[in-house]
Amino acid sequence: MYSYAAAAQVVIALSIAIVWIGRFDNIVREFRQFGLPDIVRSLVGAVKISLATLLVAGIWYPSLVLVPALAMAFLMLCAQGAHYSVRNPVHKYLPSLGLLLLSLFVAAVHAGIVPE
Repeated sequence: MYSYAAAAQVVIALSIAIVWIGRFDNIVREFRQFGLPDIVRSLVGAVKISLATLLVAGIWYPSLVLVPALAMAFLMLCAQGAHYSVRNPVHKYLPSLGLLLLSLFVAAVHAGIVPE
């Protein structure tokens, strides 16, 4: 199961990099729609990129994974709440929902909840 978790860790990290680095203009629009200040956007981005980096490093150092996976899941849950608060259509919820589920899967594997 660790190989599936490692693949999920890479998918999470690549998704964060693509969205927060490659599509930053979309992030700016979304945070404005949510009514959140630029400093919150910058802090969330820095935290997500840091957590994604730890998830990748966790492929070689598994003890690093549990807390970043849970923290990423929390941020994705917050993203779900933000989309809900502005009544976005369902398709806007799907990326953060997918990352939430992947983060919970990774956390469950590293917590020993999901057997090998």
